[in-house]
Amino acid sequence: MCDTCGGHEAEKQALHDHDHSHAADEHARQHAAGIAHDHPHSRAKVRVEIGKEGGSLLKANDRIAAQVREGLTKRGILLLNITSAPGSGKTSLLQATLSKLEPGTAAVLVGDLETDRDAKRLRGLGAQVRQINTGKGCHLSAAQVASGLDQMNLEGVETVFVENVGNMACPSDYDLGEHVRVAILSLPEGDDKAAKYPGLFAAADVVLLNKVDLESVLPFDESVLRQDLAQLNTRAPLIRLSAIGGQGMSAWIEWLQASREKALGKVETV
Repeated sequence: MCDTCGGHEAEKQALHDHDHSHAADEHARQHAAGIAHDHPHSRAKVRVEIGKEGGSLLKANDRIAAQVREGLTKRGILLLNITSAPGSGKTSLLQATLSKLEPGTAAVLVGDLETDRDAKRLRGLGAQVRQINTGKGCHLSAAQVASGLDQMNLEGVETVFVENVGNMACPSDYDLGEHVRVAILSLPEGDDKAAKYPGLFAAADVVLLNKVDLESVLPFDESVLRQDLAQLNTRAPLIRLSAIGGQGMSAWIEWLQASREKALGKVETV
């Protein structure tokens, strides 16, 4: 848990922001499943049990995450949790990705400590975009994602991207209700990051090696990365790309489409 960097308190606040009542659990489930209902308050409210230990927070988080995933699955909406260090190219990847998707079929939740600069970069690209500022929180929580989704019109949306707060440590512990977890590593960060931050890469369903257009000028040994990944995660493919240069973007889009079919199959949406 993030006792030293403020995430623990931010997580408790995010969970407290959802009303402590039994009826509110059903309210959150209805939102996740897209069931029509009345709004006694302006925000979705979810009852959670707040304990003194981090395990209680994780259990509460996982319960909300399960509700989010179940509801989106019923609606045929794929949720991706994109995690990486700051500056790896998450927003640039989303800019390039949204430009290749059908307008109106994607939505983005953007997590940052402060400002809405990344959200502004993504607006106007044919997708709904909502900013989530965490203050001291070093990662997003399922409660924050649920609240963000509640403020969106998901009619016609097929894919929701969550741009998590830039951090290679804390986010790996938190389920946001995603179907797919995407880890990004960029060449300037160095070839040893998978070994140094194993949790992030062990939990990934795909690893994107971004900024490959810089490989001629940076001392990056891809074989080191591949060897480390072979020890951590043999199921996640490694896709080389440049979000700005365009290299490898077709392979990423193809993987995205295939993962949607794998995660959701042919579901009867509600």
